[in-house]
Amino acid sequence: MRLFVGLGNPGAKYASNRHNIGFLAVDEIARRHGFAPWRRRFQGETSEGVVDREKVVLLKPETFMNLSGQSVGEAMRFYKLTPQEIVVFHDELDLPPGKVRMKAGGGHAGHNGLRSISAHIGNEYRRVRLGIGHPGVKELVHSHVLSDFAKSDRAWVEALCQAVADNAGLLAAGQDASFANKVHLTMQAKGFFDKGENGGDKPA
Repeated sequence: MRLFVGLGNPGAKYASNRHNIGFLAVDEIARRHGFAPWRRRFQGETSEGVVDREKVVLLKPETFMNLSGQSVGEAMRFYKLTPQEIVVFHDELDLPPGKVRMKAGGGHAGHNGLRSISAHIGNEYRRVRLGIGHPGVKELVHSHVLSDFAKSDRAWVEALCQAVADNAGLLAAGQDASFANKVHLTMQAKGFFDKGENGGDKPA
């Protein structure tokens, strides 16, 4: 069994914020794989289903971002999971929009949701880092993450969440590197990244 946690802030005011891309990703997993209706548990909302024969519980903490660990810790204890069986989907400033990287363990890089989760369950959980881009200067970070995605962002946000949902079975199976690669190739095939001259990628 796996616990997939999407990070965000509850309420309509925050629903389309960059900080809420974790919520958007798990919502798409629920839709794509026909999960059960959401219900309130563990200071959040949960939905249960199966992805490629692996039972998965989706969790959206409703504690606000900086207290997410309370909800995650409660769910982890209830299901008797280890941190390695938990995957957290979160916004990542240090990646260009639409990029995805996997990380297991390590620090929180200033992300308040990750800081809270690490305080409650340790830092050995797995993270899906969903790139939202950096505003350029530190002073603008707060307003950047708590602002809505621009209309011009919607195409890549939808494509990214769909690619994440389509390949969620690899995450459930613990094949994190394959998951990240498949999502990247999907986004590239849809024209969101151009191949650079040296074979590297650059945003389209």
